[in-house]
Amino acid sequence: MKKNIITLLSFCALTAALSSCSKNNNNATPTDPNTGAVFAVTGDQVGRPGIATVFVGAADKDTFNATIPSVMSAAFQSKFVTQLQAYNGGAYTSNILGLNASAFMGVLSTDVLNVSLTGKTTYYDGTNVLTGRALNDDVIDVSLTLIFGGPNGTSNPGLTSDHVNANDKAFLTVFPYEAAPW
Repeated sequence: MKKNIITLLSFCALTAALSSCSKNNNNATPTDPNTGAVFAVTGDQVGRPGIATVFVGAADKDTFNATIPSVMSAAFQSKFVTQLQAYNGGAYTSNILGLNASAFMGVLSTDVLNVSLTGKTTYYDGTNVLTGRALNDDVIDVSLTLIFGGPNGTSNPGLTSDHVNANDKAFLTVFPYEAAPW
């Protein structure tokens, strides 16, 4: 009799435990139950380093990161143009690529890293433009020059370089190519 009662109680406990489980996985973003603050946001657009940081306002960060690249230009180009003009005191005309504000921001607002399958892969080398990115490409200086350098790349010399001209360690000649962090 005692064995039957233990078996019955065990069965009831197991039933209660299993019935409280749920197969519902709604993939909700995890939040702090006390404040509602979001712990993590999936995805971050970083095709071109610094572009989202510089041109996407705080109120638009989550929307930008969730936008598929094919619609980014339509969704964000005008905001990028406004920000570009603000950075240049309303005097932005064109850059060393010959792109006016609208054309340039049309390119940058689609935050993807293009890759050339047939030519040289580089962020910018004076001839090839946004055909990919080599490890030693100085993407921040290129971006600053395109934003502040004007039609000849020489305007605003104090704003066209971060003055970090090389990696602190040599890149490897074999995969994974990046230098060890320490």
